[in-house]
Amino acid sequence: MHFLGELILILLTTVLLGQVFARFNMPAVIGQLLSGIILGPAILNWVTPNDIISLFSEFGVILLMFLAGLESDLDLLKKYFKLSFTVASVGVILPVVFMGIASYFFGMKPLEALFIGIVFAATSVSISVVVLQEAQQLHTRAGTAILGAAVVDDILAVVVLSGFTTFSHEGGKSGLTNNFFIDILIEIVYFVVVWIIFKFVAPYFMKASEKIDVDYSVVIGSLVLALTMAWAADLVGLSAVVGAFFGGLAIRQTPQYKEVHSSVSAIGYAIFIPVFFADIGLSMTFESFFKDIWFIIMMTILALLSKFWAGKYSSEVFGFTKNEGNIVGAGMVSRGEVALIVAQIGITHHLFPEDIYSSLILVIIVTTVLSPFILNHFIKKQKDSTEFM
Repeated sequence: MHFLGELILILLTTVLLGQVFARFNMPAVIGQLLSGIILGPAILNWVTPNDIISLFSEFGVILLMFLAGLESDLDLLKKYFKLSFTVASVGVILPVVFMGIASYFFGMKPLEALFIGIVFAATSVSISVVVLQEAQQLHTRAGTAILGAAVVDDILAVVVLSGFTTFSHEGGKSGLTNNFFIDILIEIVYFVVVWIIFKFVAPYFMKASEKIDVDYSVVIGSLVLALTMAWAADLVGLSAVVGAFFGGLAIRQTPQYKEVHSSVSAIGYAIFIPVFFADIGLSMTFESFFKDIWFIIMMTILALLSKFWAGKYSSEVFGFTKNEGNIVGAGMVSRGEVALIVAQIGITHHLFPEDIYSSLILVIIVTTVLSPFILNHFIKKQKDSTEFM
């Protein structure tokens, strides 16, 4: 019963703070994160991390990545593949290189520095989409480039994360066997199976689920498929979120994906996903804030510039104007949920020092909050220049 009290506090606080931030046209997720910081050891100490919260949190991140796969529009990717792939690839490489090198000079070990770079490789465009919609810029060349690049970016980030976790297991049994190369071979087979599920199994599986005369049989079928892929990914030494993401991609290609998205969003965002974001906040303290202040400042600057430059100059290579390039760059700046998920995976598997976790989360929050302001600035500049012409 004690957990129910904590759950009530978490849900009430995440909703209220999320609403406050939404009112100021800022991402509600920042409010959800702050709820964990306020309720947790950092400030009030009313809620402390425990096994039940961790269990809810882990299911929340699996649902979140499943939804990310469901929201990935592969048709858009096909139409603007070269542009999207270039913007996304450069947008993954630059943060990994710049922030990895900076982390190394701040005293991190090479693998720790590399993982910190990977944390900031992903882009979350949910915030950018809202800004573009309000400015009626979503279906412009720049808006389409941002959306297409985001799809590739998420896939690349997941693949890079998979590769890193494969090569960085710290001793012990990392997969099905104790042989590193056999484990890699098994993981390659896993991705082949994922492709078969994506191409052939998912459509028939969802059609069969639809014929079952049970309430929400389609939603249950989709969760069974996605959770099985997540479980199998964890079994072979990958992260469960990898399987959940590709499970979402597979369901996306079926006619039932809208029904699945609606129902799973309700399940996830009603309870499990808010607990996940709050749990991240619960892990934060400000003990090392002043000690890490220069690390925080440097990483924030590099986080902003690496994505902005990647989007701007990559799109200009494909004939975009300077203003359009600025909009694409600004639209790719936000890290949001995916970076938080990767950071959470990192701290769980001890892939970087625990004492900088709070600093990394703070950098993610700052870039996420700043991104809509930067994007609004360049959209306004683009409109002003168009009116002037």
